[in-house]
Amino acid sequence: MQNLVIIGAGMASGRMLEHIQEADPAAFSVTIFNAEPRGNYNRIMLSPVLAGDRSFEEIITHDDDWYAQNNVTTRFGERVTGIDRERKVVIGEQGEVPYDKLILATGSTPFIIPVPGHDLPGVVGYRDLEDTNAMIDAAANQGASAVVIGGGLLGLEAAAGLRMRGMEVTVLHIAGHLMDRQLDETAGYLLKLDLEKRGIKVMTEANTKAILGEGKAEKVLLDDGTELAADIVVMAAGIRPAGQLGQQAGLEMGRAIKVNAQMQT
Repeated sequence: MQNLVIIGAGMASGRMLEHIQEADPAAFSVTIFNAEPRGNYNRIMLSPVLAGDRSFEEIITHDDDWYAQNNVTTRFGERVTGIDRERKVVIGEQGEVPYDKLILATGSTPFIIPVPGHDLPGVVGYRDLEDTNAMIDAAANQGASAVVIGGGLLGLEAAAGLRMRGMEVTVLHIAGHLMDRQLDETAGYLLKLDLEKRGIKVMTEANTKAILGEGKAEKVLLDDGTELAADIVVMAAGIRPAGQLGQQAGLEMGRAIKVNAQMQT
């Protein structure tokens, strides 16, 4: 039996594990790492959780019992700090695990615009359950306001969910119309009208200059001098491949880790 180590417990590695269990459950001794303190859930359904239409428990794909029944050793809440390809070990925060086969399923990370104040408490991406819970907590304060930076699909889902929870929401989008990668100008304008009917303020051609606050995010400053109050700032300005571990391990890189048609390095 070979040692299979998986880094990342998202939807891709979850489906792969299902295939292995269906094909030959005795082929590998499996260990899976995940920086989040949980296993596989349907990340796409975080928007209904934010809006209050679903609970987190309803979007779990593999619970603790599933991993136990399938003899998968879980290292959840533990970051991988490195890969030693010569010794064939994965180095976690709590120790090393040897591998015969290694799968990198690290996915992507939100792009946080590096403006002054981007690292203040109260500035979040929109990628995982922690981000979702931070938005839910912010919305619990009566009269609270949110600024969402990014008028793509993810940013608009965040804005709609926060508005449904009673927040005053402003969407900032640097392009001339919303969802400019998917919609033409007319459709983007109609979408803007629909969001405004829901009580969401939309500002296009809006360039964020800084996030201001004493110890936490309190305002968003635009290039034109406009200041917007914000109890929480949601960065939804795109994602980047999370290929740092591969790069550190000396794998061939392009925009991310280079692989062949079988997804092998």
